[in-house]
Amino acid sequence: MHPDIDLVIQLQTLDQKITALEKEIASLPKQLAALEKTLESHVRKLEADQAAQAANQKERKKLEGEIQVHQQKISKLRDQMLGAKNNEQYRAFQHEIEYIEKEIRTAEDRILELMTESEPLDAAVKKAQAALNEEKRQVEAEKTRTRERTAQDQAEMDQVRGQRAETAKKIPAPTMNLYTRIRKKWNGGVAVAEVVNARCMACQIILRPQHVQDLRKGDHVMQCENCGRFLYYNPPVSVEDAATAK
Repeated sequence: MHPDIDLVIQLQTLDQKITALEKEIASLPKQLAALEKTLESHVRKLEADQAAQAANQKERKKLEGEIQVHQQKISKLRDQMLGAKNNEQYRAFQHEIEYIEKEIRTAEDRILELMTESEPLDAAVKKAQAALNEEKRQVEAEKTRTRERTAQDQAEMDQVRGQRAETAKKIPAPTMNLYTRIRKKWNGGVAVAEVVNARCMACQIILRPQHVQDLRKGDHVMQCENCGRFLYYNPPVSVEDAATAK
């Protein structure tokens, strides 16, 4: 393998690491924003349930107050019945009392309906409040984890960028410029590809035998004739050679 290609492979590895770290740093706030958005929707749902719960209690209290007023009216009317001068007055008081009693029964029936409605509502609010408290705790923990992870990624990226700068200094300018153009062409993707069985593993094109022969010699920096990427070749290692090296 040509020594410049070995350096370019190292550079590509560092660039891929930097790209991965940049993506993670960018993705962490988005993940946190998604959690906060979900939390906000749960808060709004709880607020709506609490508003319904408050409206239920308010209506019940209002009806209970109306019943109390009606009962006071009935008490006064009964006192007045005692002073009725004739049957017509007596029946008028009686009819008014019956009408008010009907209003009381209607209010009591509605109170029972509201009590029936409030039971599952109260349970839902209580459950949602507990779940929301736990969710808030998890979101705060995730915020802390995100800040810590971002700081770790940033520190690691600074280190990798330093390594990249040192590696780039060792690469001849023409090769470095070519690497930059190739990487830009492929949107920051693979700029160096291995050749296996005479095939460029990046674009999968079969190389000419002479091209492969020249690549194996390692005398020159070579590119794929199809995709333009740098090429490198790792000769196969036999079992005997591996055993000897070991």
